[in-house]
Amino acid sequence: MIKSTYRPRTRLVHAGQRRSQFGETSEAIYLTQGFVYPSAEAAETRFKGELPEGEEGFIYSRYGNPTVAMFEDRIAALEGAEAAFATASGMAAVHASLMCQLKAGEHVVAARALFGSCLYVIETLCPRFGISLTLVDGTDLAQWREAMRPETKVCFLETPSNPTLEIIDVRAVADVVHSAGARLVVDNVFATPMYQHPLELGADVVVYSATKHIDGQGRCLGGVVLGTERFIRDEVEPYVKHTGPALSPFNAWVMLKGLETLALRCDAQTDGAEVLARWMSTGASIGDKLERVLYPGLPSHPQHNLALAQMERPGTILSFEVADGQAGAFRFLNALRLIRISNNLGDAKSLVTHPTTTTHQRLTEEARLRLGITPGLVRLSVGLEDPEDLLQDLEAALEVV
Repeated sequence: MIKSTYRPRTRLVHAGQRRSQFGETSEAIYLTQGFVYPSAEAAETRFKGELPEGEEGFIYSRYGNPTVAMFEDRIAALEGAEAAFATASGMAAVHASLMCQLKAGEHVVAARALFGSCLYVIETLCPRFGISLTLVDGTDLAQWREAMRPETKVCFLETPSNPTLEIIDVRAVADVVHSAGARLVVDNVFATPMYQHPLELGADVVVYSATKHIDGQGRCLGGVVLGTERFIRDEVEPYVKHTGPALSPFNAWVMLKGLETLALRCDAQTDGAEVLARWMSTGASIGDKLERVLYPGLPSHPQHNLALAQMERPGTILSFEVADGQAGAFRFLNALRLIRISNNLGDAKSLVTHPTTTTHQRLTEEARLRLGITPGLVRLSVGLEDPEDLLQDLEAALEVV
């Protein structure tokens, strides 16, 4: 058992290890659907969940799997959570974290600045099941307070938000939410487990798309929900195992390998993001090519001081508004040679996308503009390339705007 006093980089390499009788160095992939039992009595005991203390047994890989369990234990050790449950994708994690604890007649409050698919779950799916909702400006505590009702069960936010990097005061919102007797779920993808710790700030549940920085190399989909042992075992686990969005053992193994280098990759990518953000905000050669640059590490960011207080580092993502709207943004995107166009993020390769026409295209123009998603806005996920090469690619592409 890895000691909880070990620092994050050590936990990322060693936590959750389960070795077979062969004593393998790298984690084993238990690529199996089911498990056999030594006796009918043993099968009965496992299904009842009555295993002796310290003994572990698996039933079916939709319910649990040794490789998946290693990933869950490792990410829980990193996050400082009592338990975790892995899912097939980040959106499966978001959906499960919300719907496992909601029923008809209850109420959800969510920050308006959310990823498009998260908004779909909140705005479209919840009402279908008789769950009412209120969207608020996540940075306005007064709106959170006013939105609370006796039937409010869950509150949801992401910080930094996608794609405008809005920072929400997790501790302050958690105080409001708990005063109303509700739970707070935080999507921590942009901040990564390395740079922001929502459970320490008062959140009840944290969700990740492991597809992003945790894999971080464009290989596999995955997600994870983290919280108390009771919440994970009594609410998340039954919901996921009976509805089916289980993480495959192979993908869990890939995520385990990704966790080993997560801290190193995030630090290098954030180093690059800081270089590019400073250059974009001050570079004389940019001239009037950019209308604004959004990055929590810049003093010009609206919530810069909160980012300094709440996050250990400002992260790997920056957004900026190219002059001449969508036409200017498209000219810029099509002129890039090293940085590739993709709606993914947190990858070892630098990726850029145009939210208005991709990740947030299903929103109305009015809703996008209210969130600050203008036609010229571009989101850049900084990879592991040399920042000077990325800078040169951006500079050349801005020439055509």
